[in-house]
Amino acid sequence: MKAPATARVPIATYRLQLNAGFTFRDAKGVLDYLVTLGVSDCYASSYLKAVPGSVHGYDVADPTQLNPEIGTEEDYWAWIDAMTARGMGHVLDLVPNHMGIARSANPWWMDVLENGPSSRFARFFDIEWRPVKDELADKVLIPTLGNQYGVVLEKQELTLTYRDGQFVIRYFEDWFPIAPDTIVRILGPELDEWLAAQPDVIDPIDVDELRSVMTAAENLPPRSTRDPELVVVRAREKEVVKRRLGALVDRSPHLRAYIDRVVARMNGVPGNPRSFDGLDGLLNEQSYRLAHWRVASEEINYRRFFDVNQLAALRMEDPVVFDEVHRFVFDLIARGAATGLRVDHVDGLYAPGDYLRRLQERAAAVTPGEAGPGLPLYLVVEKILAADEPLPAEWPVHGTTGYEFAAVVNNLFVDRRHEARFDQIYTRFLHERRGGIRFDDIAYRSKKLIMHETMSGDINSLGHQLNRFSERNRHFRDFTLYSLISTLKEVIACFPVYRSYVTEEGRVTEHDRRSIVAAIGCAKRRAPSVAPLVFDFVEQLLLETGTPESPDECEMRARLVGKFQQITSPVAAKGIEDTTLYIYNRLLSLNEVGSQPTRFGLDPEAVHAWMERRRQQWPAALSATSTHDTKRGEDVRARLNVLSEVPEEWRVAVATWRGLNRRFKTELNGAPAPDANEEYLIYQTLVGAWPFDPQAEGELVPRMKAYVLKAIREAKVHTSWLKPEEAYEAAVLAFVDAILQRQRPFLAAFRPFQARVAELGIYNSLSQLLIKVTAPGVPDFYQGTELWDLSLVDPDNRRPVDYALRARLLAEVAAGPGGDAALARSLLDERAIGRIKLFTAVQALRTRADIAPIFRDGSYLPLGIAGHGRNCIFAFARRHESGVAITCVPRLIASVVGSLNTPPIGPDVWRDTRILLPADLGSPALRDVFTATSIPVRQTDDEGMVLDAATVFARFPVALLRS
Repeated sequence: MKAPATARVPIATYRLQLNAGFTFRDAKGVLDYLVTLGVSDCYASSYLKAVPGSVHGYDVADPTQLNPEIGTEEDYWAWIDAMTARGMGHVLDLVPNHMGIARSANPWWMDVLENGPSSRFARFFDIEWRPVKDELADKVLIPTLGNQYGVVLEKQELTLTYRDGQFVIRYFEDWFPIAPDTIVRILGPELDEWLAAQPDVIDPIDVDELRSVMTAAENLPPRSTRDPELVVVRAREKEVVKRRLGALVDRSPHLRAYIDRVVARMNGVPGNPRSFDGLDGLLNEQSYRLAHWRVASEEINYRRFFDVNQLAALRMEDPVVFDEVHRFVFDLIARGAATGLRVDHVDGLYAPGDYLRRLQERAAAVTPGEAGPGLPLYLVVEKILAADEPLPAEWPVHGTTGYEFAAVVNNLFVDRRHEARFDQIYTRFLHERRGGIRFDDIAYRSKKLIMHETMSGDINSLGHQLNRFSERNRHFRDFTLYSLISTLKEVIACFPVYRSYVTEEGRVTEHDRRSIVAAIGCAKRRAPSVAPLVFDFVEQLLLETGTPESPDECEMRARLVGKFQQITSPVAAKGIEDTTLYIYNRLLSLNEVGSQPTRFGLDPEAVHAWMERRRQQWPAALSATSTHDTKRGEDVRARLNVLSEVPEEWRVAVATWRGLNRRFKTELNGAPAPDANEEYLIYQTLVGAWPFDPQAEGELVPRMKAYVLKAIREAKVHTSWLKPEEAYEAAVLAFVDAILQRQRPFLAAFRPFQARVAELGIYNSLSQLLIKVTAPGVPDFYQGTELWDLSLVDPDNRRPVDYALRARLLAEVAAGPGGDAALARSLLDERAIGRIKLFTAVQALRTRADIAPIFRDGSYLPLGIAGHGRNCIFAFARRHESGVAITCVPRLIASVVGSLNTPPIGPDVWRDTRILLPADLGSPALRDVFTATSIPVRQTDDEGMVLDAATVFARFPVALLRS
């Protein structure tokens, strides 16, 4: 199979998480199921060689080969060929921002540790070789030790080892290379004495060779050199030294015995601190410094993915780095294996736009034939957009991975009319004063906390760079280092988006300008003690305004702006996604990656407008409702949205539950554990994740405990990953255990309310599913979510998927292309099983594939609603010269179904509710793809053509009508 000259845009994608537990062979085994489901493209997590044991693939250790834990090259191509034979495409998850460096699995990183700045891979990683701390000059800080360095050393946990011509330092499962030019420290001090003690034992030729090897090692080009020619010489000659030493030791058992002796001596004797001086001296001469893991927050001098020490950031702006990292991937593209790419964490890159353009250019270069219209490679980016933030229009991509789509669709099912009441219920439950809980304040404090606790070193480094820049200008040189660092922290904490995209040439978009100005204004208000002139200086820097500068200053400014932009994103991610979203618990369905928890619902008109903009600007972006990053499954959110419709019932329920469970709390330091906010989170999570099947309730308890532990640690209020408070955590988990005992009165009070919410949530789920498949964009299914998805945050949402069960159920619900009324009704009657969701998915996906031009190229027409349920239906048409498709789904139906446990179907529910069709739509003959029922269009005098909701929803709770 050869790659096409123009991008293949999927009809629908399905995300597979590949690892040792789900291999290439397993992926090949589910292809027939996916084709039957209606999926056109397999969308896979990264399967390049990762750190051993990786379950997610985002810790790539070697991007030049496949991950052997996932399968062989033969297995891989069998999977690719099977997709090709079925006409499927393949979107690969690409990780350009960082690499995994744990467990000494990354050969490029090991080369850097061995050779320092003189490594040919030193330019690959974003390392500050001249950091603030002079002792780290030309060294990399490695924060991996479980205790202080001296303690670890003298406990003999760091041990020198010889293997295959090289000396290494062992630390449990990790190892660190000893630079060849320092082996004289190991071999030299005792050599003459040892030889004198046994003059006739060692072959003189071997002795001469050993001395020659040591001399060659000492004469290697220094590890501090950046000279390209010397870097090449060192890379070559150090390997010669290793080969010579290895060959010598292999043929001389006496030399091997000598090495064992000196190694044993250097490894010291526990209880004798002076015996470790030799090993300490050897380590001090290396191009890395081993340190306690807590040191990372303040002194680390390599950029990381967020604050994860085991993920080292790459300098993808360097063309050499780009070429080497992508060589294997572009070979796959050239051979037709990958027809699209998903770019992970695009905001971490120094110049995202340039990177994406380079991707497309290279894709065009490896694609045979003449270039066709549009982009050569299907390309989507993982990008978190603020509420009104546009994706940069100049980026050569098809759109994002769909976080913003999930957020918009989710908000359609939140009743914004009850926002004030929901605020009141939440604040009263927490015993807060009115207005005492503000999301923006929590986000601000959380970002400040992240910059203090886990990213202090990154901020300080940027502050020192800013200080050096200010010293070059007489107007700014009086700004103190402290004031500059404080200003940076305030601006970053106030930044309203994840990052800006000011280019090296100084181009600033209007949106970026507004974001920067807003951040400066907010920072000035929040930090009145900082001189306004310092904020003005930072604003001028970021907007590239002010007095003309020398070329050196322009380059320095561009670099500063670029590094600033790279740091706002991880601070936002850690401060909001991984902190604030676990504290601001007003309505958990809004606490999602890419969502805005302050936006409590959207009117249909706003959603229609958003969909039309998407159709015009990004019609091939992914439309996701669940991903591996979502905080809770799509059907959990669908349930929790129901709470916004029934605030009074919710208020009574949580007050009752609190009273019943008060006795299970533990008082610690004068305060209850869990606190009120955590208790509120627990109740919402139980309502959302409670299984349909009573037999599965026992499985929820350990899942809930794991989730709650993660939630309270992420919140960082009473405990955290960095500083776990074991007594507090134990008290909270004991509370969860206690309230979920079957005999507790809580469950008797909980189940009726939860059942009502779950019933209404079913229809929210089916509605958002149908919107996903038929709205502008490419519908994306996260693995397993074609059945009820009641998962929680990872790792809960990465549990194995039972594809055998899904294949069997799919065979049971397979209807003709036009639907099946009897089958649809039977599935509705047993809706808790989940087959109804699978049926909805397969019928909608097959229809999308059958009339693909309508959904790919068709216009988007919002449809008005009138009558009794005018607020309770969302409908739109997709029109193309080849036909029309109309989507009709219920929303906010608690008011129309009342307290009855009944589906939203038939005239008793919908009464006189009408869906209004535009006059220019014509009078098409419409048939529902789920029930195979003809739906008449009724002509009225005052409203024109209408569809009666009671007819549209006569047999099934959602409708997709095709002409």
